[in-house]
Amino acid sequence: MAVYTEVAEPEAAALLLRLGLGQLTALRACPDGIENTNYFVDAELHGATQRYVLTLFERLTAGQLPFYLQLMRRLAQRGILVPTPHANAQGELVLNVHGKPAAVVDRLPGRSELTPGQSHCTQVGAMLARMHLAGRDFELHQPNLRGLSWWNDTTPVVLPHLSAAQQSLLQQELAYQNQLASSADYAALPRGPIHADLFRDNVMFDTIDGQPHLSGFFDFYFAGVDIWLFDLAVCLNDWCIEPVSSTPQPALAQALIAAYQAVRPLTPCERRLLPDLLRAAALRFWLSRLWDFYLPRAASVLQPRDPSHCERVLRTRATQVLPFEAMVNPS
Repeated sequence: MAVYTEVAEPEAAALLLRLGLGQLTALRACPDGIENTNYFVDAELHGATQRYVLTLFERLTAGQLPFYLQLMRRLAQRGILVPTPHANAQGELVLNVHGKPAAVVDRLPGRSELTPGQSHCTQVGAMLARMHLAGRDFELHQPNLRGLSWWNDTTPVVLPHLSAAQQSLLQQELAYQNQLASSADYAALPRGPIHADLFRDNVMFDTIDGQPHLSGFFDFYFAGVDIWLFDLAVCLNDWCIEPVSSTPQPALAQALIAAYQAVRPLTPCERRLLPDLLRAAALRFWLSRLWDFYLPRAASVLQPRDPSHCERVLRTRATQVLPFEAMVNPS
């Protein structure tokens, strides 16, 4: 958990009143998150308990935030299960708390599923495809801030902390991804707003009649306009990888891909390049975890995630390349 900026109850209570969201009844720091300061906020409004999340942005600027918040609002309006941001009396979604940009959004019901099965992966795949289609005409544009340019900038910073074998893996994969990004096939991949960080802990499930039901995607603060296939690859590298051994789980991957394709069939180019994008997604998160691990920021509580899992995923994706047909029809 990371809390970079402390928020006292009187401050949170005053903010809720300004937003017309009720009387504060509880405020507690969120148990997860590394990039931003997050609080769970409970309030009473018209005799009912309302649940929100207050986020103070520690790296993103007020100028960058409208993309994320307006995207969430657009997706919610189109039936995608995401938190709805709340505006102040002036209609502004970007707020100010302790001199930092902030936002208040609805808190989704349920909990994250850290040991997903095929039903969870099926629901995630279908909702991801729906989300891509719902956002394709979104007017605002912002690049993926943790995309290839960031990988190129960050690699020299983390290299001195790595072993010779790790340095070789990182440099070779970065060169491969730079070459891929300059290809005609890559340029032809469909694009639009993507979540870019849809790990298990950024999705909520509720239990209805004993069965898991997806209640929403959240934490859109790594979102950007990029290729849709990258978003799918990020999901496959988390939802369909065993977290202890870091080995792929083919049945889960098949379920997720099939559900995605039932909503938005992949193009021939996407099917060809999926193995390459699985490598790209593994590289992106290995790099970010290396950066957080070796160059941490001060916070009242901060436990950077172990980079070794993402390193193992990258090695697997780079050495055990499966064509698309093998992923959707595992033997």
